[in-house]
Amino acid sequence: MSEPTFEITPIFEITKTAQFDAAHSLPTGPKASYQKLHGHSFSVEATVRGAMTGPVGWVADLGELDVALKALAHELDHGHLNEHEGLESPTLEHLCLHFARRLKADYPGLVRVGVSRPTVGERCVLEVSGASGVMERL
Repeated sequence: MSEPTFEITPIFEITKTAQFDAAHSLPTGPKASYQKLHGHSFSVEATVRGAMTGPVGWVADLGELDVALKALAHELDHGHLNEHEGLESPTLEHLCLHFARRLKADYPGLVRVGVSRPTVGERCVLEVSGASGVMERL
């Protein structure tokens, strides 16, 4: 008896990272120290998922994703996060949403955005769903 054969459709995830430094405050933070203007170094990661496509055989052009992610990080770099729309309370959660909303149109395979403050050991990850998921409800 012969073994059944299965067609394998490889699905890959590619990720790029960018860094930025910015100041912020949490106006409604539970502690006075959160409400004071202070700064952090941030790292943001964007992950795109999909099958290999095109003659090159990739999920997406990592170089283009790198440029897009770094451009968004640059908009926030050495600035005051609270001054950006949607970041009036610039928690890690709101930062994840900020980057996801800006990347999703150009990268429909975007599945995850993570923002961390490495120097204090904090990280938040947003799982981005597909066509009928969370991004469309935001």
